[in-house]
Amino acid sequence: MRTLARRLLIPGLTALALTATGCGSTPHTGAADPAAPAAVTPSSSDGTSQQLDVAAAPQGTPTPAAVARADGKGKTEQSTLKVASYDKASGRAVIAKSAPEPVRSPSPGKSSGTGKSPETGKSPETGKSPETGKSPDADKPVAVGDVIASAPAPGAPAGLLAKVTEVVGKTDKGTEVKTASTTLAAVLGDDKADGKVPVDPAAVTVEPLTKGVTFSWAKGPGLTFGPEGAKLPLGNLRLDVNASIDTAPDAPASAGASVSGFVQLAPQVEFAYDGSTGGAPGPRGAFLGMSGDWSSQWKLQGRAAASTGAPKRIPFAKLHSSPVIQVGPVPVVVNLDLTCYIQVEADGRVTLDVQQDVKGDFKVGGSYAAGKGWTPVSASNVKSTPVKASVTAAGKVKGALGAEASVGLYGAVGVTADFAPYLRGEGDIKATASSDGKTSLDGAWALYGGFDLSGNLQLQLSLFGTPVFERRIPLGTLNREWALTTGHVGR
Repeated sequence: MRTLARRLLIPGLTALALTATGCGSTPHTGAADPAAPAAVTPSSSDGTSQQLDVAAAPQGTPTPAAVARADGKGKTEQSTLKVASYDKASGRAVIAKSAPEPVRSPSPGKSSGTGKSPETGKSPETGKSPETGKSPDADKPVAVGDVIASAPAPGAPAGLLAKVTEVVGKTDKGTEVKTASTTLAAVLGDDKADGKVPVDPAAVTVEPLTKGVTFSWAKGPGLTFGPEGAKLPLGNLRLDVNASIDTAPDAPASAGASVSGFVQLAPQVEFAYDGSTGGAPGPRGAFLGMSGDWSSQWKLQGRAAASTGAPKRIPFAKLHSSPVIQVGPVPVVVNLDLTCYIQVEADGRVTLDVQQDVKGDFKVGGSYAAGKGWTPVSASNVKSTPVKASVTAAGKVKGALGAEASVGLYGAVGVTADFAPYLRGEGDIKATASSDGKTSLDGAWALYGGFDLSGNLQLQLSLFGTPVFERRIPLGTLNREWALTTGHVGR
């Protein structure tokens, strides 16, 4: 192996940018305030199809279930019902009133104002007693054929989208029913919806997988980091990591390998549905995906151990969130999972001290069109800011600070993606010495930035009511790499 007699300092690098495929994600600088129940407006001349708003479900109050009645009268409505319990194994659920209103009766000894005796308890408007004037739904809130869309509930942490197949009877908690799985088409019908909803970072749970991981988020005036007092933008979440990685066995103590830095994200859910089929089965179009802003700053130091087989991937944190987005009256539960990782591929010979800043955005998802089926969507626009680096010895190394992500509905995975900005360096330098004690160097070095974006569409996207596909559909690997700097040393 050719070695370098002294350390070669790579010059400071100029900022370079890479523009990949056009990205539809929108720069995000703040978390959305809790939204009121979404409004609906007609989107067709006959008024049968409506354009539904897409917004974050109101926080701090229970989200009532939406019910599509089997009798076919009217549209899906936001009800006063809730799923009190659910058993996934049997498909049984208990449906109850979310906030029953007490029957109001006139005060004893006072007239109701209608000339009726207060003892009769009759309603002044209907002339019927409260007992006989109940809503028809009071004793039988749901019927066979009704479809229920619910936010997370006991026994259904990812929400519930189900069709009632049998009404078993009353219990002390509500009405017990048997259910079967169904699709969003059963509750969204021929309506349309299209929107983006930022994920509230306060609702994200984090599981550190290594030591040296901290999680922060900003929803108020922003959190401050570091000696320079940089503030975390509103709506962003941030993971800081400082972890050791496997060092080459023959490396000196001073060449211990480590990765440090942070990943900062502002993820948002993208949802679209077009049920105006013109009589054809299933919706005309649909989209489910995740997009957002990404920034990371990280440093790879030391001599990493040689990789054997696949590159060594070290997950350092898992994040999970189940945001509820309100699509008109329908609460749609989206499940998001993100695993952040460090990945190092090396030959065990090169010692690096590299720092890189990456900023940009990404978008992954699946798009459906009637007659064409599901097609993958993957795009990114990434910029690499100047880095500082030094290298000793000849060899190759590639380091990435990336994330595996999945997005789905009601607990079923729909799209998986792997987004990995990376830095790759290589050197081929030799040193020679003459009898008079003079030394000389000969060789070349290069440093590259880039990113990999890959993933799959999953079978469970049939939840939209589209035809089932038999296999995973790959997003395809989107790879872009650009030269940061190259150089040559000659005698």
